[in-house]
Amino acid sequence: MTQKRRIAITGIGMVTPVGNDTRTTWASLRAGRSGLGAIQYFDASGFPVRIGAEVKNFQLPPVLTHSKHIKFAARSHRFALAAGEEALADAGIRPQTDNAHRWGFSVGAGMMATSYDELQAVHAFAATGDGELYTDGFVDPRYSTDPVSFCRTQTNAGLGLLTQHFGVRGYATAVHTACASGGQALGTALKAMRRGNVDFMLAGGFDSMLNPVGLSSFCLLGALSTDNDSPEKASRPFDATRNGFVLGEGAAFLVLEDWRAAEKRGAKIYAELAGDGNSLSSYRITDSPPDGDGPIQAIQQALADADATPEELGYVNAHGTSTQMNDRSECAALRAVLGGNVERVAVSSTKSCMGHLIAAAGAVEAGVCALAIRDGIAPVNANHEKPDPDCNVNIVRGESKPIKIRVALSNSLGFGGSNSSLVFRHPDEVKP
Repeated sequence: MTQKRRIAITGIGMVTPVGNDTRTTWASLRAGRSGLGAIQYFDASGFPVRIGAEVKNFQLPPVLTHSKHIKFAARSHRFALAAGEEALADAGIRPQTDNAHRWGFSVGAGMMATSYDELQAVHAFAATGDGELYTDGFVDPRYSTDPVSFCRTQTNAGLGLLTQHFGVRGYATAVHTACASGGQALGTALKAMRRGNVDFMLAGGFDSMLNPVGLSSFCLLGALSTDNDSPEKASRPFDATRNGFVLGEGAAFLVLEDWRAAEKRGAKIYAELAGDGNSLSSYRITDSPPDGDGPIQAIQQALADADATPEELGYVNAHGTSTQMNDRSECAALRAVLGGNVERVAVSSTKSCMGHLIAAAGAVEAGVCALAIRDGIAPVNANHEKPDPDCNVNIVRGESKPIKIRVALSNSLGFGGSNSSLVFRHPDEVKP
């Protein structure tokens, strides 16, 4: 039997609501610091939900300030550019002329986003008194808008922009499966490398749905917490009083490379990206099955793909959105897969501190798993005060816990039923 190609994580870059780089983000998550608050990016006073998890005081790093690609970049693309640059710098390697064709790019891309100013312009010229759309207003000579606005909002716009900027000339793909996007992008990267399509990958995700269209969509679905007066406590995964998630934004990228090549060049290795599992629940567009059926399949596949067992698992970075149904379903899945190990394996949702980053969530949380393995720390599940008997797993409560993590699991369970699970292994556990 041919051994699967070992894939090393050698670089991490993040832009999140709790930090504009990996170091700050990880320090905040370890300390349980919240990045949730009143929305500042646009006027949300007319919405039932007025809180979010925004990226704060973000500035492009100097290396990007004069990039010709910036004028084509949406807000989330700028986060992605910064996170990608940090990941490559952290890894100490990037595409060069002689190997760019052996680099790949796999990204979980967010949905279309329309700014408040753009909506106001459309309303001024194309809205009638009875609420109908008057399309002739768009050809009014006084109507003026950014000609590349529509282009930059396409799902693959970020893919094209980022591959150009980073000089990637090999395999490239954009994944959009809602909240599972970032995780599935990393799984896609893993499979592409095992097939031998490329030797290096920049893989991750980006999103920013903190705009009028994004916020109103989730409000209509009833998925968001309405705790406007206490935003820092609004995201409370697995707590009995949870009432919805807090919408966030951000980006994260990991540098992946062949394990032996990474060792040969003396790279620091955070962890092995060891396993990938996927399923489709097909239950309800906003909920996972009560018995955890879809997530069970994804978790089992990921563990099998990594040749790992529940006995080896030390930490789970849960999807844990803080919605009643999905938290209950994920816990049912963990109990089913872990069996007698469920009381031992540490579980936390870092969405409790940084909200739900949608297409970027799985990528950020994959980076969190790699950092948890490196430092031997299970980050805290903040705001967990009242246990839910339907979520009786080993929640990391109160503060982060120092533990030896041989194997970690990250779950991303998307709207529409897409489920992604990834498995990571400590470098000391990797057999040559």
